[in-house]
Formats: sequence, C-alpha cells, structure tokens
Amino acid sequence: MSRSLVTWSGSEVTLHFAIGGNLPVSLLSLRPAGSPYTPPAELDGAPLVEVQALGHGRSPGSHRYAGTVTGSRLRYARHTTARKEAEAADELRVEQSDPVTGLMVTSVFQASDGVPAVRTWTEVRAEPDDPGEPARTLRLQAVTSLVTGAFLDDAGCRPEELDLLHGDSDWAAESRWHRIPLRGAGPADRDPALHPHAPRGRFALTSRSSWSTGEHLPTGALLARDGSWALSWQIEHNGAWHWEVGERKRGAYLALLGPTDAEHQWSRTVTAQRGFSTVPVSLAVAAGGLDEALGALTRQRRALHRGRPGAGLPVVFHDWGSTRGEDPTAARLRPLVDAAARAGADCFCLDAGWCDEDGRWWDIVEEWQPSRSRFPAGLEEVVDRIRGHGMVPGIRLEPEAVGVRSPVARRLPDEAFFLRDGQRVVEHGRYHLDLRHPRARGHLNEVIDRLVTDLDIGCFTFDYGIMPGPGTDRDGAAPGDGLLAHNRAHLAWLDTLLSRYPDLLVENRASGAMRMDYAMLSRLHLQSVSNQRNPLFCPPIVAAAPASVLPEQAGNRASPRPGTDTEETTFTLAGGILGRLCLSGPLDGMTPGQTELIREAVTVHKQLRSWIARSLPLWPLGLAGPSTPWVVQGLRSPEARGDCALTVWRRPGAPAELEVPVAHLRGAAAEPQILFPAKAGPWDLRWDAGGGVLRIAVPADGPVAAARVIRLSPS
Repeated sequence: MSRSLVTWSGSEVTLHFAIGGNLPVSLLSLRPAGSPYTPPAELDGAPLVEVQALGHGRSPGSHRYAGTVTGSRLRYARHTTARKEAEAADELRVEQSDPVTGLMVTSVFQASDGVPAVRTWTEVRAEPDDPGEPARTLRLQAVTSLVTGAFLDDAGCRPEELDLLHGDSDWAAESRWHRIPLRGAGPADRDPALHPHAPRGRFALTSRSSWSTGEHLPTGALLARDGSWALSWQIEHNGAWHWEVGERKRGAYLALLGPTDAEHQWSRTVTAQRGFSTVPVSLAVAAGGLDEALGALTRQRRALHRGRPGAGLPVVFHDWGSTRGEDPTAARLRPLVDAAARAGADCFCLDAGWCDEDGRWWDIVEEWQPSRSRFPAGLEEVVDRIRGHGMVPGIRLEPEAVGVRSPVARRLPDEAFFLRDGQRVVEHGRYHLDLRHPRARGHLNEVIDRLVTDLDIGCFTFDYGIMPGPGTDRDGAAPGDGLLAHNRAHLAWLDTLLSRYPDLLVENRASGAMRMDYAMLSRLHLQSVSNQRNPLFCPPIVAAAPASVLPEQAGNRASPRPGTDTEETTFTLAGGILGRLCLSGPLDGMTPGQTELIREAVTVHKQLRSWIARSLPLWPLGLAGPSTPWVVQGLRSPEARGDCALTVWRRPGAPAELEVPVAHLRGAAAEPQILFPAKAGPWDLRWDAGGGVLRIAVPADGPVAAARVIRLSPS
C-alpha cells in the first residue's frame, strides 16, 4: 500500500500527515492556514509517536527518543474530526495500532479559533488479541506527546540553515535564552555514505522533579536563519519533562515528552482498562522570525487561559522585603497598608511570617493560623484596614509544604505525604503533601475555606520552595509516576478551588519562577517572574519573561527604596509598566517625590492594562545572548502596523547612543512619546521611518542607570 496525504485545518493552522505504506503516521507539515504546500516526492517523515517499552527497546540503541521498536511498528487505523464548541476549537484524533503488543495509540490535536497553533497529546492503551481473551499488559518507559520533522519541510531548509532557541533558568537568574545553530547543537555533520545508520546524537533539555522551570525552560523554537519561517513550542506540565532535537537517516526531528524512565524514574503498566495520557504540548507556527514565533505562542497561551481574566488585572502590593525581612507585625503593616493604598494598589498581600510565633516559621508551616504575638488584636484588624482602603486582602501560602515541626505533620497519616521505601521524603526541613490523598486535599481545603470565610481573603500567593526528588513510590508506583499523579491531582485541586471561589485571584510564585509553565498558568492569574532583588540585574529577566508567560500575567515586582533619586526610582518602576505591575518595598518611607513617581507608574500601567492584554511581545535587540548594558523589550498591537511601546533600560557601561529597530513600523510616520516618567530627564528620541529605527541619545554624563517607557504610534 502506498503512502497518502491527510490534510486537517483549524481556523489559522494546517497540518499534513503521511499515512499508510506499511509505515507509522508522520506529521510532515505544520503551517499557517492558507500557506501553499507541495508534498515531498516521498512521504517519509519521523514517526508521529515514539514508545519506549520494556522488552522492546530501540534500534539502534541510543539515549534518544527516536528509533523505538514499538513506535516503528505503529500503523494507521483511522482518524476522526470533531468540533469542540465549549473550547472554541477543532479536534483531530489519529489512531494507530501495534499488532505485536496490541497497543492502541491515539494522537489528539486541538486548534483554537484564531490561533496559528495546535495543542496535542498521546493516549495509550493495550488491547487483547481477540474479544474474550485476557487483556495484554505493557510496561511503558517513555511515550512522546509529539514527534515531528515538519520544520524541515515547511522551512525548505536543511539543519545547516536552522537555529535552535532554548532557555535556562535559576533562582534569581531566570529566563536566560540562547540561540545556536542547529547543526552542531546535537545533530552533527557526518558522511552518510560511510555511516548509513541513523545518528545517535541529540540536543536535549530535561527538567527534573517538580520545579518545571528550575533549570531549563519548557519552551523552545526552531528558526529559519533567513527569517522566513519558525516553529515554537511549550510543554504544559507542572513537573518533570524532556525535549530533544536529533537527526534520523533522512531529516531531523523534534520530540516532546513528559517524564521518562531514564531521566525521571517514570514507568507505567497499561492495559485495556488502565490507559495512559501524556502531558499536553503546544506548537505554534509563523511565517517570520523570533518575534513572530513567540507572538504565535502568545496567542496560544491566551486561548489556554481564556475565561480566567483575574478580576481586571489588579495591581498587587506584596509586603515581602518591606517589613524588615519576614517579620510583619500589625504596627509595621498599618502605615504600609495606607501607603500602598495611596500608591494605587488594588490588592495588599501579606507575605512570609504572618503565621510565625517564634521566629522559626520555615519548618513549622502548614497550620496557617495568624500569629497572636504579631497581631494582638487579631489579623482581622489589618484585613479590615486593607478593605477600608478599597483594596483586596491577600496572603501567602505554600500549599504543598508541611514543616517537620508542624502539628499537621503529626496529624496527617504517612500516606498523605511523599514516601520512598515507606519513609517520608524530607527536603529543607519540610515534608511534601501528596495531593492524591483525600486527607491532604481535605487539609488544604480547610485552610483555604477558613481564610476566605473567616478573614475575607480574596487573593492568594502560592509559593513553592522545595522539591521532593524523583517522586513517591506509595502503592508500588515508580517514583516518577507517583510524582506525575500528584502533579495532576494538584491541577485538579486548583480547578476545584477556582470553581468554588471564581472571584479569587491566585498568583503563582514558586520561589520566583521555578514552576512557570502553562499547566499552572492556564489556570492561575499571575506569575512572579523572578526573585531577583538587585535592580541592575532585573532588566534582562523582566525583558525575557514574555517569551515564557503572557505579558498580562508577568508579575514584575517593583521595589523602590527610600533615599534613591528620581532616575533610580524610575529604573526600578519602569519594568512593571508593560507587564503586570506588582509593588513592594517600604512605601511608607518614601519622599513626596518618590510617592508621586510611584503613583504615576501605577496610573500609566492601569491606563495600558487592556492594551497589554491583547498585545504581542517583541525584542528589538534580540532575546538571546549575553546580557548587554542596553536592554529593550516591547509590546505591539496585533495589527500589522499597530501601536508599539518599549521599555528601555540603560545600565552601567552603556554608550550614550542607541539604535532600536522596530521592523513592523518601517516606512510609517510616527512620533515617539515618553509615557513614563512624565518629567523625564533629557533623552533625545528620533524616529527614522525609512529605516524603521528609533534613535536614542542620552547625555554622556547622565546617570549610569536610567529607564524610560516609550510609545510609538503610527500616524
């Protein structure tokens, strides 16, 4: 039987699959809807699904998720399409079977209306040979959510003509991006005449345990070097994941996975009654370069987050760093609440220490009862003061952590915690709740209900400061499978929480941005993008954040300090204006001039909020590479020649002049305007319409650290 082509489209994306011919199904092409497509002469591509199973292995042997024996035996069975009105999306299901193991594999694709992207995952079950026979079992060690080499066909490029974009992350050093040539990153050049077998190399990134963005970012892109075409992706999981780019005998491939046996101690036995679904991933496509690729992914993130607007994108004040470290008291908070209200904050969130009695709160958390010594008249006094100013009271929790000294640790059974070999997992003085257990969920629900009902809390910051290692082996599970089940139970708990309290605002902090993924962010309203506290180190982190998170979810904390001059205060505030402005710092100790500047920043941000929530990010000086003295990040309207706003930071060592290319406005007349601060120092701005370049000149003897928010509106 010869190969044939199957075409399927959403409203803004078209996929082409090769089926039949005694080969697995392949995704040959992923392109914007309406783009012309000429199929290759031979409809041969990477298998759509790779399955690593115990007793079957790979051929040839390697570390890669390519060339699996089970994946090579999969054969097309059928495909079906459907309309999902509730999700405003079209759906395609492609079924394949393996005659040797009885494995049935379904690849599910969903394309949201108006978005040049697809969301996809793999469903697996094992079927008996014949009805009435005993069900077969298969021990899975890895299943891909997707494999494709579509980027080669769509770009018309060889690996030598493509670049790979990937990101690293660390506590207080988040979102560090790199752009490298694909050839040499993993797929090495070779002589196929002398070495006709498949290569064994790859470029791979792996996130371990439950910090999904603790080391690397689950987002990446493949970019045609001429800027004509790009594919971007994200793995949407709040735990362990893996992605890799490698090369087959004919063409390169991209593989996206959740947890695996080799990397994460994950395995799972499947039967007809007990199947398995991989973690979902999204792929977005664009006819353009990096900005277009990540702009398409931004549209996909908005589709995933649809229906969770977060009560009008409020400005949140956090008292972290404001009350002598983590030492809040009623007396210290009263003037701070008043100052936050004067600044224009919509929410006031109490941070760490509010439940501490002895100064050693870290390993006793999880009672989450207000401290009597810190709040002699009760925490209600502070909450009433917050409400009296028209602000929503908020509070910080770490839902999954239980201190080893906490009464909760003695009250709950061992099975409510992560276990290894029957012992509780301990990390940094804490146990980790296993949210598969009803007692663990019941405890969290009691805490939330008490805080919402008794204290009228309307905003939560959910922090997450520990990792439990590979996972939990309770009930005989592989540790990685126990972790995956907990991760999914955590998401189900969040869904239930938000359905019970639909007006609740929830921020995802996760120790800065250690769990900045779209399993969490498709549900929650706000993401803290960094724990970095040195203002000079913040601009590269803030500028890179929209590559991973929606601008309207990117919580950029501005923490002005008393005694700093106008330029230093502006530098600290500017980073929040084109994202989601979050305030911190001892606002009650500011000078009148600083207070006026803070109010101005909040006012400008609020005027832009609705525009930010429909804008697309851009990086005029590039996203990847080493940090430079000048840092620029912007947003643009989704229209072809729409408005553009830029945050421009000048750091120590920056030259006095800068050229900022704004490609989408080339040829358009525009007048640059400084949005913030209104009383700006002398920055000379000139727009070169022909070149599409904003020219900036600052006094050579000006401040070494300065920032401006600039708007370009075409006329």
